[in-house]
Amino acid sequence: MSDNNELGILARRKIEAEIIKPIYEILVREIGKARAQAVIGEAIEQAAIDAGKEFARKEPNGTDVKSFIALQYLWEKDNALDVKVIDADDKQYNYNVTRCRYAEMYHEMGLGEIGHLLSCARDEKFIVGYAPDVELTRTTTIMQGGACCDFRYRTKKEDV
Repeated sequence: MSDNNELGILARRKIEAEIIKPIYEILVREIGKARAQAVIGEAIEQAAIDAGKEFARKEPNGTDVKSFIALQYLWEKDNALDVKVIDADDKQYNYNVTRCRYAEMYHEMGLGEIGHLLSCARDEKFIVGYAPDVELTRTTTIMQGGACCDFRYRTKKEDV
């Protein structure tokens, strides 16, 4: 259930980006752009797994696609995303994002070159921590120049 006072993910990402930006700039100066991006990427991916685990701990009935769908208001809060849902049931959650204020924000902050590390890369790792039996497939993102972000979450098939 939504808490109107709860900070949305877009607001969280802006705060984090304001902290990360000067750190990233120093890392680029000291160790180069490629290595700086690798360091930031590794840290953010681990933080996303940890966040997923923390959200999972709050689910009294366990985690699955349905419980994940119920969390989406956090990512969409503050009109952060324009979403077109394709399928949403207990086995899959498929949608396209046609406008992404996360991408807009990172570009406005001068962080467009690492915006995919700060937000997009989190998605696959968050679900690993939150619901390890659910997987994300995505082939394109607005952050990296696509017309949309194609999110395809599915319950992993069990080996027979």
